[in-house]
Amino acid sequence: MPNVSFDISELRGTRARDPDAVLRAARSRTGGTVGDRLMLIAADHPARGSLSVRGRADAMADRVDLLERLVVALSRPGVDGVLGTPDILEDLLLLGALEGQVVVGSMNRGGLAGSTFEFDDRFTAYDPDALAEMRFEGGKMLTRIALDDPSTPLTLEQSGHAVSSLARRGLMAMVEPFMSHWQDGRATNLLTAEAVVKSAAIASGLGVTSRHTWLKLPVVDGMEKVTASTTLPILLLGGDPKERDDEIHEQWRAALSLPGVRGLVVGRALLYPDDDDVGAAVDVAAGLVHPR
Repeated sequence: MPNVSFDISELRGTRARDPDAVLRAARSRTGGTVGDRLMLIAADHPARGSLSVRGRADAMADRVDLLERLVVALSRPGVDGVLGTPDILEDLLLLGALEGQVVVGSMNRGGLAGSTFEFDDRFTAYDPDALAEMRFEGGKMLTRIALDDPSTPLTLEQSGHAVSSLARRGLMAMVEPFMSHWQDGRATNLLTAEAVVKSAAIASGLGVTSRHTWLKLPVVDGMEKVTASTTLPILLLGGDPKERDDEIHEQWRAALSLPGVRGLVVGRALLYPDDDDVGAAVDVAAGLVHPR
């Protein structure tokens, strides 16, 4: 369990009595730099109704516990920033945890986990104007491409508009594509090298320009084929861990050595590690991205 100290009552009181404190904190924040290598902590899962980690259904349900874990993670050397939804990023702003960090706002959380409309990844959170107003460094969009679901064209269209709009503002457009399908009534991502290559090819062509586009891709067998398929910067996603931590670390290490791979975007695997030592888990991942 993280050992950090902040006054949650003060945070709740500020939100109730002085909501504009969020904007003041955003405007006074010193931002981070989108550089050659990035180690980002992901915290946008709850807004899609995805609260489970390592088989525990309510792992991310306690917001104070999640914030404590995030504050610890963001304080570790080698961590460059965070990916999150407005509610979480605003809490972190008010806690002073985003100073000097690269902040990427999550844009589309409408495809709720386990729903019959899960592939309808419509934009329900940040838009490019809001990201620019908050002086954040970029926006991220989940772009699931399901050839058997009619909502896919709208997802592609909206993602394309977002890529274009972010680029016009000089902000990173982080696209997280998957080839997906319905399997036994569940939305399922295809995690083969061939599927990831196809998703990356489609995502790379979204928008009027790709000059600010980064791809967030899963680690799969045959990552050499994946990295050979694009010249865009690649960040590796973590996902809900199924293997032991040491096995996951070895997969990341191998993938990070490939051309074009620039870092990690990991949430649950680091915020809820096997031994619950968030700082130690983050240090290992950060050391892989920024080796000394």
